[in-house]
Amino acid sequence: MGQYATGKYAYAISDRSGMRFPYLEMVREWNGALVHFSEYESKQPQLDPPWVGGDAQALRNPRVQRASTASLILLGNNPFTTVISGGVTFVNVFSLDHQRKTGDVVRLRGPAAQNASPGSGGSDARNLQFFQPIPDVDGITDIDKAAGFTITIGKKNSDGSVTTAPNSTPTEILTTPESFFFFTSANTATTGGISGGGQACSAGPVTLEAL
Repeated sequence: MGQYATGKYAYAISDRSGMRFPYLEMVREWNGALVHFSEYESKQPQLDPPWVGGDAQALRNPRVQRASTASLILLGNNPFTTVISGGVTFVNVFSLDHQRKTGDVVRLRGPAAQNASPGSGGSDARNLQFFQPIPDVDGITDIDKAAGFTITIGKKNSDGSVTTAPNSTPTEILTTPESFFFFTSANTATTGGISGGGQACSAGPVTLEAL
């Protein structure tokens, strides 16, 4: 069997440029092309990208988030104002940016307090806490009615109109949030236009749930 010549004195033609070079100075590229070492180009790394697995999508032990629990919203000082309109007594409630809607049922409560006696539950028992009655305002005694009230958004006026915060543009919604709602009282106000309720009253759901 014959042997290949060493090529010591031979020349070769580059597959890239077509120029003649000494045979012993030729090298082979990754694609099989025979080129001079001055023309050599390594394989583009992007032709063989590394394998990257997909992003993880699911947790091994997921837990569904609980629905938000309605909570108490603390009201400012004397947040209740009586209004007499058409022989009917309404009570305006100021609650800054309350984010409620007409038709919601809201229960109003007085300040939270502690029972003097711990009772059978011990010093850390829940029965230590209770809500004080809301003081009468202009002869209205049902503000803290246990069943709550179905509210209407806005501020009731004595002429029967309702003033609501402007909300026709996103800017108005952010800068002038709705902060009043009102309800109809079963009582009759003495004069109307009287504010009261004291401090630390709250607005919230009819039934409180433990977190």
